[in-house]
Amino acid sequence: MLSIALSELIQIFRNRSVLITSFVMPVAISAFFIYQHELFASVGSLGYIAAIVMFTVCAFGLYASSVTTLASRRQNLFLKRLRSTAAGDAGILTGLVLPVTVIALVQVAVIMAVLGVVTGTPANLGLLVLAVAATVAMMIGLGLATAGLTNSPEHAQVTTLPVSLGVIAVASWVGIAGTEDLTLLKRLLPGGSATELVVNAWNGGVAVTDSLLLLAPTLAWVVVAVVLASRLFRWEPRR
Repeated sequence: MLSIALSELIQIFRNRSVLITSFVMPVAISAFFIYQHELFASVGSLGYIAAIVMFTVCAFGLYASSVTTLASRRQNLFLKRLRSTAAGDAGILTGLVLPVTVIALVQVAVIMAVLGVVTGTPANLGLLVLAVAATVAMMIGLGLATAGLTNSPEHAQVTTLPVSLGVIAVASWVGIAGTEDLTLLKRLLPGGSATELVVNAWNGGVAVTDSLLLLAPTLAWVVVAVVLASRLFRWEPRR
């Protein structure tokens, strides 16, 4: 698994398009939100800024990159070669998505730290960590499922758009409008409960027990994504 992850990490740094998607775009967008934090805080809140930068990194840096990676490795028959070795399926998948996952987590941590320095620390850091972890798990699962519908890295630019733009749209909707109206719908949409959890963790003012309940819809999406991935992701047959 680690040898696969190391090889994949080297490939990421050699691929300019993946570097732009994984590093430049999320960092640039997040930097803009932090630079204009007073404007966006007046529209939503500081918690909204934290949620939107988290989903920007997870949507473009993690989700889209993992779909592109898996589609590329299947197209060039790398998956087929890996399945001819002693490596198990779980180890192969973990090795392939581990680099982009670690990169995304580091980016989120650094961006959140910068936001905390600029605007003040979050009210509940532990709750924020839980929200990030649940969101990352959800986006990885959705990435595996989408990879099953993606034939090539070029095709990934199309297949990843609905989820990428969708979760960011939901995060903006929930972060700005709140969940006082259409509560159930907003929380059940992918990214809705995670956004509310990040807002609560950063802004405070909500009981921890109430906030922890918001993990349930996100974890449910993790289960749904894993089930979809198990049915959609096409493995090359083992030799």
